[in-house]
Amino acid sequence: MPLPDVMFCAQQIEIPPDFPDILKQFTKAAIRTQPRDVLQWSAAYFAALSKGETLPVKERFEMPVATQKNDTGLTPGLLKILHKQLSPKNYVDAYELEDKWKDLGLPIQRLKSILQLGNFENEIEWMKFLALACSDLGGSLFSALKYACEILTTDPTGGAAHIEFETFTFLYTYLAKMDGEILESEVEEVLLCLQEDVPSPASPHHNYGQMQSTDTRRTMLLPGSLYCNPESVSKKMSFAACCTTYLYKEA
Repeated sequence: MPLPDVMFCAQQIEIPPDFPDILKQFTKAAIRTQPRDVLQWSAAYFAALSKGETLPVKERFEMPVATQKNDTGLTPGLLKILHKQLSPKNYVDAYELEDKWKDLGLPIQRLKSILQLGNFENEIEWMKFLALACSDLGGSLFSALKYACEILTTDPTGGAAHIEFETFTFLYTYLAKMDGEILESEVEEVLLCLQEDVPSPASPHHNYGQMQSTDTRRTMLLPGSLYCNPESVSKKMSFAACCTTYLYKEA
């Protein structure tokens, strides 16, 4: 039996006090994230919101880095969402990763390719997956590390993207091993070169913007405004020379 038509006046309609702000924040998040599948993403957004989990929302609007020839749909912004959602666990269940991947409208075949490349099974070490996903974004080892630093950094957006040197060492060593053409001795030589040549935060040549004076960790800096031609890092010493520009160590 159809419901009778009922006329309501403005005084009869009660709008929950939080409703307008919820819709406003949702709309802003959708515009900033630009999800491929709006319904899938919206379901994930409100599910995360109701559970108090990390929302699948980009920090800022971005243009896709994928080309038409290699349109994976993956961007640094989307990868950073996944990192915020999954990195606290260190090891991630493959099914959970697949669900989060689908929520962002990313092609499942691309995920399977990355998992196959890393020989991942049910339990996935997140930092290794992140490294391979960054490699999928960048066309060179240096580009992959650059994306990783921009995703892992706690610096303000647009500032110097610095991460701990130990984290950089793990990422570089793992990607070099996966490359299969870089000798272990070459990796050690590059890391030794970086450790010896990086300047101190107190150095007069250290002018990478705002850094807390109490932060004396050895750190890799990759400012978003700087760019290194991938061709210039084809040899181990030129690679070290590029990275040294972005490093500082304890005074």
